[in-house]
Amino acid sequence: MILKLVEEHASEAAEHAVEAVHGAKAAGAASHGGSGVAEILEHHILNSNTIEVPFIGEVHLPHIELFGIDISITKHVVMMWISSLVLIILFAVAFRRKSATPKGLAAMLEMMVQFVRDEIAIKNIGEEGRRYTSYLLTTFFFILACNLLGLIPYGATATANIGVTTALAGMSFIMIQVSGMIKHGPIKHFKNLIPHGINPFLLPIMIPVEIMGMFTKPFALCIRLFANMTAGHIVILCLLSLIFVLKTLIVAPASVAFAIFIYFLELLVAIIQAYIFTMLTSLFIGMSVHPHH
Repeated sequence: MILKLVEEHASEAAEHAVEAVHGAKAAGAASHGGSGVAEILEHHILNSNTIEVPFIGEVHLPHIELFGIDISITKHVVMMWISSLVLIILFAVAFRRKSATPKGLAAMLEMMVQFVRDEIAIKNIGEEGRRYTSYLLTTFFFILACNLLGLIPYGATATANIGVTTALAGMSFIMIQVSGMIKHGPIKHFKNLIPHGINPFLLPIMIPVEIMGMFTKPFALCIRLFANMTAGHIVILCLLSLIFVLKTLIVAPASVAFAIFIYFLELLVAIIQAYIFTMLTSLFIGMSVHPHH
């Protein structure tokens, strides 16, 4: 039931993102010079080998190849580095002084850490969830930082890159399988994929379905995060682009107002998507550790 709901939400989010892209391109083609709108959308949404720096302009990032493989530093790679650096500095500053009663930033971060530990890890995995808390905390704060960084000027959303979300989902897939193997052993872990007491005649059907389910879980995590973070930015850019597509300031108040509304909604979505990704990861780990509970 839970997996089905996740897949449905992921599919809906992906459809909205695709519709938004097609809508933007159609709007651009509807007016003279409107093709520039689609180019602006692609420039802000897609990854590139350049990055915009305040007061400097567009800076070209180094192109690197290793054994014929392109491992160049891209805009989204830089955004992930910045997100990681911001988190390291944030926690280092907040907890530079040990105190029995944290205040300010330290109190807020401690509250978030306790929430992930108690309400996500332990609630979905049990007391064994404590050993997975560090991974879940890293996932939560990294995704949250990447999501929020894309909402500031000159920033870009690394989690709107399908490659980034695929890597995050891949790590979750490894954690899900490894947690089950640690708890039950490799052979029993894969045996647990099939419900106990099932009719042997159903095994030819159930085994392929359960194997597909192993990969469906991380796929749903990947597509859901990617589609939601991409769709929100496209909607904001499309609303602002209406002013230039229609070539009139009459629509400017409505376009700006709706864009601001969607922007604040995106702040909420950034937090929710980090929570959902972390919560579902812990839920799938719990299903692997306790397969028939």
